[in-house]
Amino acid sequence: MKVQKIMNIDPVTVNMDDTLQTVRDIFDLVNFHHLLVVHNEVLVGIVSDRDFLKAINTTLGTPLETNKDLAALNKRVHQIMSRKVVAVKEDATIFDVVKTFNDHEVSCIPVVNEHNSPVGIVSSKDVLRLLQSNMEKRIFNEHSLKKMNNDS
Repeated sequence: MKVQKIMNIDPVTVNMDDTLQTVRDIFDLVNFHHLLVVHNEVLVGIVSDRDFLKAINTTLGTPLETNKDLAALNKRVHQIMSRKVVAVKEDATIFDVVKTFNDHEVSCIPVVNEHNSPVGIVSSKDVLRLLQSNMEKRIFNEHSLKKMNNDS
């Protein structure tokens, strides 16, 4: 089975020179934890919500926030992004994805085309959902087979 079956298509990307305010706005609107960083449509990095939280002060957005806290939102994505991105090609198999997860201990993997442009992203949760679905189908089939044998 190919990664296209489980990857999330059209991943959200940011540019290297976008501000952390942009990152904050995106994370406030979505229910995922990673943004792909591109330069001229080529994958160059990744920013996690953890990277973002490390770069800002925890008082941001509270009554205790200071001008210094607000200034942190003017930092640029390239200042906090992870540059060592582990990605798979769009023709990768689910086995390739699982192996990559295990070899690199990451929680998401960008999927790129032949030009290294992001075309999707796959998380460990996507793999677990596939595993659960396959197990449920197998259990259902086994149950159905037993029922057919008992009815005979």
